[in-house]
Amino acid sequence: MTFAEHDFCAVDPNRFDLESNFLSSKLAEGNVLKLEDIRPAGAVKTYLNWHSALDSFGLAIGGSTGCFVLCVDEKSQIQALDRTQPGLPMKKGRCGTMTHDYKRNGTTCLFAALNVLEGTVIGSCYPQHRNEEFLKFLRQIDRATAADLDLHLVLDNYETHNHENVRLWLKKHPRFHLHFTPTSSSWLNQVERWFGEITRKRIRRGVFKSVPELVNAIDDFIKVNNQNPRPFVWAKTTETILEKIARCKEATVTLH
Repeated sequence: MTFAEHDFCAVDPNRFDLESNFLSSKLAEGNVLKLEDIRPAGAVKTYLNWHSALDSFGLAIGGSTGCFVLCVDEKSQIQALDRTQPGLPMKKGRCGTMTHDYKRNGTTCLFAALNVLEGTVIGSCYPQHRNEEFLKFLRQIDRATAADLDLHLVLDNYETHNHENVRLWLKKHPRFHLHFTPTSSSWLNQVERWFGEITRKRIRRGVFKSVPELVNAIDDFIKVNNQNPRPFVWAKTTETILEKIARCKEATVTLH
C-alpha cells in the first residue's frame, strides 16, 4: 500500500515560512499533493524519499478552503498510580519528592485531536484502543466540529486506523480525510508534543487511587487547555530540517 492511496501529512502552512520550497502555489490553492511509490518499508526508505516529501506535503487552511487540520493519536496504557507514601512539596533548597514504589490501579487510553491552528483539543478516554473506540472518537469529532468543514486528520498508519469498519464509516462521511505520516516520522504529528505536555504537567507526578480519578484529571487538563489554547509553532526552516536529515543519512545509511 503506497502513501498515494491516502495522500500524505497535512499541516498548517501558517506555521512555516511561506517562501520555503515545500509550500508551492498548489498548496495555496488548498490541494494536497500525493507521493507516488513511497512504501512504509522502514526508516531508511523514508529518509531517502524525504526531500520529495517535504516538497509535497501540506494543506492550506483559510476561509476559502472551508477546512482545517486535526492531529490525532492515542496515548495508550496511561497508568493510575498511587504512591506508597505522600510526596514532599518543593521548597527552597530542595526538590519535590515522591516514592520510587507505587500501586497500580488500572489503565486508560486517551484519544486526542489537536487543532493545529488554534491549539484546542478534543479528547476522550476509553478502556481500550480498538477500532470500536476509534469510531466512537471519530463520531465525537464529527459532533464537535462545524458540519460544513472538511476535516483533515493527521495520524499514524496504526492498524486500528485502517480497520475495515473505519473505512466503511469514512465512506459514509466524506468530509473526513485521513493523512498518514511515514514510518518513523511521528514527530510530524503535533499531538505527540501535546501528549508530552499533559504527561509532564499532570500525569507523571500525579497520585491516582482509581481509573475514574485519572480520567477526571485528564478531562480537567483538556478543559484548562481549551480555555487558553496555545498552538505549537514550527521553529525550524525547511533548510534546517533537510540538513539534519542529511547528517542522519550519513550516519545511518551504509552504501554497499
